[in-house]
Amino acid sequence: MNWLSFFDINHVFFEILNYPVSYIEFVGTLAGIIAVFLAAKSNIYTWPIGLINIVLFFIIFYRVHLYSDMFLQVYFFAIGIYGWIYWLKKNTIEVKIKLLSHRQRIQWSICIVVATLLLGFCISKIHIWLPSLFPNPAAFAYADTFVAVTSVVANTLMARRILENWILWILVDIICVYLYFSKGIIFVSFEYLIFLGLAIYGHIRWMQEFKSELSNKISIAR
Repeated sequence: MNWLSFFDINHVFFEILNYPVSYIEFVGTLAGIIAVFLAAKSNIYTWPIGLINIVLFFIIFYRVHLYSDMFLQVYFFAIGIYGWIYWLKKNTIEVKIKLLSHRQRIQWSICIVVATLLLGFCISKIHIWLPSLFPNPAAFAYADTFVAVTSVVANTLMARRILENWILWILVDIICVYLYFSKGIIFVSFEYLIFLGLAIYGHIRWMQEFKSELSNKISIAR
């Protein structure tokens, strides 16, 4: 196999239930599942493995005209490097899980809504403004942008070990299952169904860890 053909979403690796799975879709999906599982386990290797998923999905999303998701991968790459360094420097065990305040939750929610409306409008016009780079209109411009914006917030909170990141990931994963299924990238849609289960697991595990840390603080205080 020519190595360039690996990046072609039409180059089939195998079929499952009559759906052709490309090499790039399979490897990107596998890397993503492993990365999310490791994140739920608070394992630092979530970041380097996640970078593989990010690069491959950047290519996939460009090919299926989900431009918001494509641009999102650029941010993911940067925050992936940041999260890797942050956890490495401080040691995952020493970075305690935190909660957002009520005010912070409201602020983040407003940011997500406003950013979705503004960026969604830009993405819906990008084929007009930059036709040479984006010859086709964006698919699901606002829904895709909401996923991108919410993912940015969720990944930022994850890098800082803030519990609410999993709530946002659960919401993102539910939307992505439908979005990617509608765009015909069924294997990626299935991946996000697995992500949904892992996000629920991650939330439960981090919540248990948070309560354990809280109990230890109370015991020490006494």
